[in-house]
Amino acid sequence: MSTQLTLETNRKAFDELRVVQDTLPETLEDGQVLLEVDRFALTANNISYCHVGDLLGYWRFFPTGDEAWGRVPSMGYATVLKSAHSEIDAGERVWGFFPMSTHLLINAGKANSYNFCDISEHRDGLAPIYAQFQRAAGNPIYEAAREEQDSLLRGLYLTSWLCEDALFDNDFYAAKDCLITSASSKTSIALAHAVQARGALRSVGLTSAGNKAFCEQLGCYDAVFTYDDIESLPAQNSTVSVDMAGDRAVNMALHSHYGDELRYACLVGATHQDGPMGAGETLPGPKPELFFAPAQAAKRSKEWGPSEMEKRIASSFVNFRRFADDWLKIRHFDGESAAQEAFLKVLQGAASPTEGYTVSLSAG
Repeated sequence: MSTQLTLETNRKAFDELRVVQDTLPETLEDGQVLLEVDRFALTANNISYCHVGDLLGYWRFFPTGDEAWGRVPSMGYATVLKSAHSEIDAGERVWGFFPMSTHLLINAGKANSYNFCDISEHRDGLAPIYAQFQRAAGNPIYEAAREEQDSLLRGLYLTSWLCEDALFDNDFYAAKDCLITSASSKTSIALAHAVQARGALRSVGLTSAGNKAFCEQLGCYDAVFTYDDIESLPAQNSTVSVDMAGDRAVNMALHSHYGDELRYACLVGATHQDGPMGAGETLPGPKPELFFAPAQAAKRSKEWGPSEMEKRIASSFVNFRRFADDWLKIRHFDGESAAQEAFLKVLQGAASPTEGYTVSLSAG
């Protein structure tokens, strides 16, 4: 009888982890598909999912049956181990959102050459994009050798691309600069790359003193400042800010420094240990708005058509992953203890910006 291992975190104390074991079914019901997850990516995005898990429904992706514990969504590749769906074959490769687990059992809906979806009851009301599993055979930019890199970068690049596209969609709020906090994070680097590719705004990075040189060497930032140098930021330039951390003190300093020249404030991530700005807290200037990538994706899919949207994103992502070849080193963690070690490193901000973590719960 096969078993499934899953890493869970305490929803009130993210550094409290456990690995639970579940029994997998011997036979599948009609429409069910059992996916075997050999590796998943672990980045600061996963910590953001924890912080906004209740607000945006991330804890509902993979229910635990125990309200005290949550399964953090992660991105990776899996193989169809068993299928009771007429249009999905065992052995095919798929990319998507998974729990930090060895397996995922889904109820698959209608499939096409590009993807299929989980239509399980608990998915009702959640953004459909998170329930999609994209078939490697139908992905024109799929390269088997890049699976780990894609697991790390593809999802966060989608978020960053859509964020930049949303700024474009609003005429950049008449701003000249795009200020990006947590500049050494991969989501921030992806956003800077997208901003620079369009060339309509200056990309300005804000990071710690220890990561300043790294950010400057990347070449995707037009200027890089440290958190200690906020008062040196060009406050005379009309600016939009994209915050990846949700640090209260940093946000207060930025809003106070820019005043009326801060035209728009966007919150994409919430990795800071104090959590994001509270609903009742106020800042000078524009109120930060939480960016929800699926909403912009749905808008563009309706306007352009799904295939055209995917084509544009894929073309841009190919350029970004080539760019990442110059600085990203992938580090793999095998087994239950190593998986917990990797999670805590990311949670504590101890991971090197030059490294990307992939994890397998089953050693070997």
